[in-house]
Amino acid sequence: MKICNFGSMNLDHVYQVDTFLQPGETKSSRSLFTNCGGKGLNQSIAAAKAGNQVVHAGVIGSGGEMLEEVLAKNGVDVSLLSHVDAPSGHAIIQVDDAGQNCILLFGGTNQMLTEAYITEVLDKMDANTLVLLQNETNLVGFIMEEAHKRGMKTALNAAPMDEKVLSYPLELLDWLIVNEVEGKQIANCQTDDEILPVLRKKYPDCGILLTLGSRGAICDYAGEMYQIGCFKVPVVDTTAAGDTFTGYFLYGIGNGLGVADSLLLATTASAMAIGKKGAADSVPLYEEVAENMKNQVFGTLKAQKK
Repeated sequence: MKICNFGSMNLDHVYQVDTFLQPGETKSSRSLFTNCGGKGLNQSIAAAKAGNQVVHAGVIGSGGEMLEEVLAKNGVDVSLLSHVDAPSGHAIIQVDDAGQNCILLFGGTNQMLTEAYITEVLDKMDANTLVLLQNETNLVGFIMEEAHKRGMKTALNAAPMDEKVLSYPLELLDWLIVNEVEGKQIANCQTDDEILPVLRKKYPDCGILLTLGSRGAICDYAGEMYQIGCFKVPVVDTTAAGDTFTGYFLYGIGNGLGVADSLLLATTASAMAIGKKGAADSVPLYEEVAENMKNQVFGTLKAQKK
């Protein structure tokens, strides 16, 4: 499957700490390393490592050369990237001893997409292309509308969640991917159990993937609902776990694996990702995921129809 990802690209400055910094607190970090990240870049690499043909569309600024290099190194088509003389997007990430993270984003060139550039990129795609989006760039609603006009399928990972998401034409989506916090905000509900019934009523033609962290994920698609748990594995760094899940799930759906098998594939890939430090570097290759599934390295797990 061909994916065109209008995605964010960030230089991630990652600080290892015992616990997250509190208001008014000053502490020393144990280490600092800089790597390539951003939900868009991570999802492009995950989708490419899963086996999709991926074109990454976005804007790179000064100091962002390594972003383009890491995308290309991982099999992503970077021929349509735009370059400007402005600060690239970056993130300040704290990773604590439990492997959890908190992230402060600076949008930079990720907020410099133009309608002319978007139109130019989409005009070079065919109708069989899936347009992948996250909420770390500007003009997300415009991209959804333009892709829909061209008969392309669209998928939105509504993260990070803010009020802009509620202004997007979500009814045009083929896939809406949310966690429980984002889902409750979009559905305007109070409990996790209400999310899928409300979203199904609001967007009847959209497949909905609800990720629940350590509780697994639920997918509502074409009138059927599937639920899967998660593997219990040591947590090193959760930074790219969700992006890995998205990239592998879309590969499965786009290549005829069905919802249940796509959920298992994505769950295995994300379990492998959290066992490594970093974002893009932690995303496993398809061959590694398939081998782990074959040998049941993490144990047995199966998506159940609800």
